Amino acid sequence: MRRLFGSVRARATLGAVLVVAVALAAAGAAVLLSLRANLMDQAATKAERTARGVASQLAAGTAYDRLELDDDYPVQVVDAHGTLVAASDDLERISGTGVEAVTPERQSGGAGRAGGDDADDADDDASLEPGEIDEDTDFGDGSATVDGKDDEYRFATVRVETTDRGQLTVHAGASLDAEQSAVTTTTTGMLTGFPLLLCVVAAVTWLVTRRALRPVEDIRREMAEITASEDLSRRVPEPLTHDEVARLARTTNETLAALETSVERQRRFVADASHELRSPIASLRTQLEVAAAHPELLDLDGAVEDTVRLQRLAADLLLLARLDAGEGPGDKRVDLGEVARREARGRDGVSVTAEAVEVTGSRAQLERVLGNLLDNARRHARSAVTVSVRRDGAWAIAEVADDGDGVAAADRERIFERFVRLDEARSRDDGGAGLGLAIARDVAARHGGTLTVRDAPAGGALFALRLPLA
Repeated sequence: MRRLFGSVRARATLGAVLVVAVALAAAGAAVLLSLRANLMDQAATKAERTARGVASQLAAGTAYDRLELDDDYPVQVVDAHGTLVAASDDLERISGTGVEAVTPERQSGGAGRAGGDDADDADDDASLEPGEIDEDTDFGDGSATVDGKDDEYRFATVRVETTDRGQLTVHAGASLDAEQSAVTTTTTGMLTGFPLLLCVVAAVTWLVTRRALRPVEDIRREMAEITASEDLSRRVPEPLTHDEVARLARTTNETLAALETSVERQRRFVADASHELRSPIASLRTQLEVAAAHPELLDLDGAVEDTVRLQRLAADLLLLARLDAGEGPGDKRVDLGEVARREARGRDGVSVTAEAVEVTGSRAQLERVLGNLLDNARRHARSAVTVSVRRDGAWAIAEVADDGDGVAAADRERIFERFVRLDEARSRDDGGAGLGLAIARDVAARHGGTLTVRDAPAGGALFALRLPLA
């Protein structure tokens, strides 16, 4: 069963059929009840009209044997003692009126049983004036056999006060055959039509759902092929609509684009890292091979320098890997001014103006950011580097400025990419691996801040780090 209704289309069809079935059942029951009530009211109206017609004749003094009784409606006239005094000619059997006798000559069986109730009714209606017909009508259901035909009837009971015969009670019935026939016909029609309607609903829902979900299936199929081929440049088809499926397709393509960018970035990162690692490793290997063959030619300082460079590069790559893996900044309170003073202390030509401004994050990562900015500024400065830390509203601002050549407007975003050097002609020893600014911006972003570059007031470049206050 779970597998049968495992698809959205099957569940939608089943849900639609169940909802329509419940609605049809409720509507059908309401129609049948309303139809039966209306037909019962019509039968009651006919019975009351017949009973009051007979009562009018009795009030006018018409003799029992001269009463005009409609043969289609069973009629009984009972006196105040419960004695049957008149009845329809074709009436053969009756029940439901309290008087089972059908002719005045055969009244012994039922007259006695009904007499007590009728006597009580006579007492209740003793206030009627001679010739007056009771305005109230009592109704009841029963059955009768008229001219050999058995039917269910709706009976109306009307009391009339006569001048010479006392109070008389008239029972008249109207057949419920039309009501039963209409209800039966309607029920049969519903039992026949409802299943057909449910089949139509199921078929239409199935087709409409299949048409609506066809773009989703196309997206799924394309995603499966992309996964199998590992070609992230492919995109899923986007329907020419503005519904949820079209938005799903657009979001999927945006996800694929972001994933392609991320994978390409990782590939470039691996390639660039391999390239950067190859140079110090090759240099170190060459020096060791020369030293192995000619110990007197060992350049110990060069080997140490290459080893330190290799160590720094490995540390940068490890930090980038941790940042890419989602390493959080932490929740410790850090005095950004104190960090700036500590990082500037070991570097020549750096002046510091720092307030005590606290931010939340990782002290080690923030030290790394300011250290990288200071190293970059000293590398490009002619003579001086300035550092300032201040509060600006809800932000902590740390600015590092140099008096060098500055950064061209076209390169102010590119310098934050990994392994990017603007001066390809300078030596790798002086220029670094091109990871310092990339690390600084990544750390700033993970601390909820920004890192930008603009022209310094006195010339050169000014790097501005903005972090939210603790």
